[in-house]
Amino acid sequence: MRHFLDLDAVAPGDLRAILDEAARRKAARRGRPKGAADDDAPLAGHALAMLFEKNSTRTRVSFDLAIRQLGGFPVLLSAAEAQISRGESIADTARVLSRMVDAMMFRANRHADLLELAQHATVPVINGLTDASHPCQIMADLMTLEEVQGPVAGRTIAWVGDGNNVCNSFIHAAPRLGFALRIGAPAGFKPPRALVAEAGGAVEVFDDPAEAVAGADAVCADTFVSMGDTNKAERMQALMPYQVNAGLMAKAAPGAVFLHCLPAHRDEEVSSDVIDGPQSHVFDEAENRLHAQKAILLWCFGLIGSTP
Repeated sequence: MRHFLDLDAVAPGDLRAILDEAARRKAARRGRPKGAADDDAPLAGHALAMLFEKNSTRTRVSFDLAIRQLGGFPVLLSAAEAQISRGESIADTARVLSRMVDAMMFRANRHADLLELAQHATVPVINGLTDASHPCQIMADLMTLEEVQGPVAGRTIAWVGDGNNVCNSFIHAAPRLGFALRIGAPAGFKPPRALVAEAGGAVEVFDDPAEAVAGADAVCADTFVSMGDTNKAERMQALMPYQVNAGLMAKAAPGAVFLHCLPAHRDEEVSSDVIDGPQSHVFDEAENRLHAQKAILLWCFGLIGSTP
């Protein structure tokens, strides 16, 4: 069983295989209609259940088109429509869906619920986002960086702002794919110390955003107030000094790119001139969610990567 729950549970060689397959399939589709299946349609006849507890644009559309382009089809369930909203257990939901579909993607409020779904499922489960991590996003981010700058191994990526779920998945990826991660975050918003410690020397955490960005090949940010956050005033006061603006980008390496998982709040976590400027690759990054998702699905079914 291949679940895609967190990047630290996937072998480095398999992460590399996912990135390479995503790039290959993207190149092979140039000029094709978005809704047309790939020539090989490797997942023909396969059904993907997509279960959403959180709002979504990129995750929903990219997984929907990913399974269609691979020859399969999606089954969409919002939490409000599913029986879990009326008290059915995650375990029973996993058992039922496993009888009806070939894989599941869960965009969950709580990471513990994702793990419970995977524990009781008999088909692959993919993490579409939880409060603890967002591994699919990071695969698209790294794919984008490699398109612009070449192999990510040996590069330096800076994360500025809230040490949140997306940041956590960058931490998982750094030692496995050989890049350095430098995090600039204020007190109270830093990533978990234990997680940073597990990454060893691949990850450093700074109080000063300029120190984190110095010499970086990529600068990454996310919204200061995420879904479910209720302390907006506190967050804005603490995090506004960590805005990615032209002055901060100037401290990065020549040719550095700006990435953001979107949706963005211009002139909060990033200034308009940066996100809409020549260093920004946020819309390439958004498109690459589709291609990365396709490769993740193929990995889950054992069609790429090491032998299951």
